[in-house]
Amino acid sequence: MAAISESVSGPNFEATLARHGIDTLTRKSPSTLQVNVGKLCNQACHHCHVDAGPKRTERMTRATAERVLEVLVASPRVETVDLTGGAPELNPNFSMLVEQSRALGRKVIVRCNLTVTQEPGMEWLVDFYRRSNVELVCSLPCYTAENTDRQRGSGVFDKSIAALRQLNEAGFAGGDLRLDLVYNPIGASLPPPQAELEARYHDELASNFGVVFDRLLTITNMPIARFANQLRATGSDSAYMSLLVNHFNPATVDALMCRDLLSVGWDGRLYDCDFNQMLEIPLGATAAATIWDLDDVGELAGARIATGSHCFGCTAGAGSSCRGAIA
Repeated sequence: MAAISESVSGPNFEATLARHGIDTLTRKSPSTLQVNVGKLCNQACHHCHVDAGPKRTERMTRATAERVLEVLVASPRVETVDLTGGAPELNPNFSMLVEQSRALGRKVIVRCNLTVTQEPGMEWLVDFYRRSNVELVCSLPCYTAENTDRQRGSGVFDKSIAALRQLNEAGFAGGDLRLDLVYNPIGASLPPPQAELEARYHDELASNFGVVFDRLLTITNMPIARFANQLRATGSDSAYMSLLVNHFNPATVDALMCRDLLSVGWDGRLYDCDFNQMLEIPLGATAAATIWDLDDVGELAGARIATGSHCFGCTAGAGSSCRGAIA
């Protein structure tokens, strides 16, 4: 199956690759299995590409979660299970997925919004993170209350700081328990240089709040879902897409997250990345449509990756991935 060149109306990503002498994207043997357990979240952030929120009902079932683990057992080259949502902790199968993945010797990343640890009935989370030795990747779009609350809702910053202090007290950051933060721009702009912004975050959070963390990951806002609606509402959608296209960086392509990651949706459907999942762009390879259609995810090595105009978001400037800047 040919790669999909247009997920939404916009510039042709495949044509841009060709102009730079870059072949159509294909997958290596996946080392990361990223699992979106649903769209339920205790927040409704303005930039959210998942369009998650408190009223969403999409949740991964026990049967699907168990099938994910069966595939993980049969996929020895998968080193990391990356759990996301929504707030993944709100899925009733979250603990089971973490515990079984760790029992299989895999690293587990939990993409946490921080404030979920402050919700009633979730007091157990911080200790569970610690006992399970998970790697936390936590959203904090700014080191000031004004900017964070503007993007994520009133009071979110104070709750996030409270959560970070709890995590620090539990041993996260600066040792064996990893705690990374995620920055994404407040508006329609590219992230600043990651290293420079990380230094500023370290200074501001330590001096003002006594909070420490390991790394800062900068991620570009993708022009899809809730953020795309904002762009259209303000008439800045064309300008933002032009910004992404004009800053295309061919040096980012080889390290794109889709090259060694497989994305599993809450209903078990498979995608080339989390963004394709939200746009419902099918897996570029035709051999497997759902988690029940394959055993070892290594079967997808060499398969074509479906692309679209949103892919310019991952290749603009220093690049953007679940691991932060690329180049």
